[in-house]
Amino acid sequence: MREIVVLSGKGGTGKTSITAALASCGPPKVLADCDVDAADLHLILEPNVIQIHDFVSGEAPSVNPSLCTACGLCVEKCRFDAMTTDGEGRAVVKHEVCEGCGLCAYVCPTSAISMRPQKCGVWYDSETRYGPMIHAVLDIGAENSGKLVTTVRQRSSRVAEHRGINVILTDGPPGIGCPVIASLTNADLALIVTEPTRSAEHDLGRIADLAAHFDIPAAVLVNKEDVNPELAQSIAATCRERKLIFLGAVPYSQDFNAAQLAGQSVVEYAPDTYTPFFEHMWKRLLGETGYTPGYTKDSKSESS
Repeated sequence: MREIVVLSGKGGTGKTSITAALASCGPPKVLADCDVDAADLHLILEPNVIQIHDFVSGEAPSVNPSLCTACGLCVEKCRFDAMTTDGEGRAVVKHEVCEGCGLCAYVCPTSAISMRPQKCGVWYDSETRYGPMIHAVLDIGAENSGKLVTTVRQRSSRVAEHRGINVILTDGPPGIGCPVIASLTNADLALIVTEPTRSAEHDLGRIADLAAHFDIPAAVLVNKEDVNPELAQSIAATCRERKLIFLGAVPYSQDFNAAQLAGQSVVEYAPDTYTPFFEHMWKRLLGETGYTPGYTKDSKSESS
């Protein structure tokens, strides 16, 4: 089984559009959306949800008003100002700022406060026109997104194994934080989507360093290359210097916007234009993971 994770050092590079394009061609695959803080791959893939699962992580305090004596000790001791009182002086939890540390329950003299498992979001088993998809949404203000990402990846692996599918394509979150690390670890290849801007060039270096830290090979695709052709060429040169796999570049095109408005990938929207490019990209990606029989690294040439 091979897992390819699509990443970007920053948001707005077109990572999800590229993921959707790859989803609509290439080998049979399980799709995973690990951008749980701002999931949007489903807007293009329009999944048919089969099952919905609660994501439970950590604990949150719950107050039994009948046991509360309005002593105010929980309000006094909470360093996060997550405890307040109602009109009668009884304890009330401000869940939006609560860290779930449990101190309020510990100091309560009447055991009016107890810690209970906390629902932080939901994750889905779905089917799309491209195959099975596992995706999730973290609740507003909730934490533990890295744990939810891990849940999505583990479920994707189980679905792939159960169905005999040998490829997992994952849409990862932007940046280099905890959810990115959770998306990247133990993957077979990172596909980094960047754009020819200074901020994207800088963040490309950060995500490439992260992949190198986990000893995961990284491939780079420059999106919207003609926005700044000189910088796009500079990024290609940097890839060669850093021994990153340079997959080529995609010019800026209104086709991507039109495809999104139509609820399609760009490959579906303009197949004659984009299918050859993204099919070739699949051969490159799978070849780098050693998956495609008869297709070796020595036989590949760089796209331009």
